Amino acid sequence: MGQKILVIGSTNIDLVVPVDHTPEVGETILGGTLKKVPGGKGANQAVACGRLGGKTTFLTAVGADGLGENALVNMKEAGVDISRIRRSETLDTGMAMICVNREGNNSIVVVPGANTLCDLTYIRQHEEQIQTADILLAQLETPADAVYYALERGKALGKITILNPAPAPEEIPEEVYRGLTYLTPNETELSRLTKLPVDSLEEVERAAAALLDKGVEHVIVTIGKRGAMLCSRAGTKVFPPPYIKVADTTAAGDTFNGAIAVKLAEGAAVEEAIPFANAASTLSVSRPGAQTSIPSREEVERFLDQIKKGETA
Repeated sequence: MGQKILVIGSTNIDLVVPVDHTPEVGETILGGTLKKVPGGKGANQAVACGRLGGKTTFLTAVGADGLGENALVNMKEAGVDISRIRRSETLDTGMAMICVNREGNNSIVVVPGANTLCDLTYIRQHEEQIQTADILLAQLETPADAVYYALERGKALGKITILNPAPAPEEIPEEVYRGLTYLTPNETELSRLTKLPVDSLEEVERAAAALLDKGVEHVIVTIGKRGAMLCSRAGTKVFPPPYIKVADTTAAGDTFNGAIAVKLAEGAAVEEAIPFANAASTLSVSRPGAQTSIPSREEVERFLDQIKKGETA
């Protein structure tokens, strides 16, 4: 049986609209049909962990506005333990406005709402969940001090800690870096954290090395169509993804992070976890939506088998 995963993070309702192109400053454009779908980086990652077979508990906060309960449906169906979720009587459930262009790329504005209540007090109230988890997975759509506390506490207890630094802050405290087993930025987040260019693979590697110097054990950079780059003191390796036609990149990174956590929970080496995560995130971008695009474990295993047999494009 796999180890226990604790996900700490946001829950949103995503308002998704397809557009011909991302509007420029001052530009008004017409969009397609608006869809309301469950999202939030924390919820997406928790659902990904659950669907991919991870024994997962989720700490988050939602509003008592009806939308919060709707947001919990996919988590329940994925087998995620949501029994300790915080509910607010005064704040609305978080929301994200997402424009998806013809190429499947997105731009997102997040309204935190009840996610602000996933705070230090709430996390401290769930010390038992931190103690009994084997892997902690977090992002930064909820109060940063609570996230940093949980990661530092997890590291002190000998847990595997994973931080997906999204949205990326201007800086992360030095002591937090030293408490991370894995940091998983995309290229934009990596550049923001290090203030270094990331236009080439060589520049990505140099920027990741700067984070290793701060005490992070492993940096896994998601580099879009080029896949993922693993940087550690043992060296650097790029893991290209399988090809698939892109429909929507929303939740691709969340699926990747959830898949990494699941494979690590099963005792796999990170070099084995990344190809699995690449396959899961590749399947997710072939479908529209956030949680609606996250594949099941069976789908990923079947896709990996097709890749092995050379049956994919």
